[in-house]
Amino acid sequence: MPMPTENGSVMYSGSELIKIKAHYCGDMLITDLAFSLTFAALSDEVRELCSVARQQPITLKWIDDEGDPCTISSQMELEEAFRIHHRTRRSGLLLHVFPSIPERPGQPCPGEDIWL
Repeated sequence: MPMPTENGSVMYSGSELIKIKAHYCGDMLITDLAFSLTFAALSDEVRELCSVARQQPITLKWIDDEGDPCTISSQMELEEAFRIHHRTRRSGLLLHVFPSIPERPGQPCPGEDIWL
């Protein structure tokens, strides 16, 4: 069950799992990860799951409840994705992994129009 923290963000118990459905280069890779996962740990898990080299820049985007792609680039954005996912009770957090970064913040990643 989610619990609010002192700063207002949401914390989940370490035993709760979330299904991650990662789309990468035409493949869908699925794993279960703890809601208590940090952004850094998620990035490491996704790199391992998708066999992306540590030095390769990546961008993580999820699809929100309105169908819009949203970038996950911080702990706060990850917690928001988990909070909305938990509220909507979807079967998994749909995550798109791009082996690049946008030229400027707010712009799509190279090749993003193909995947989303």
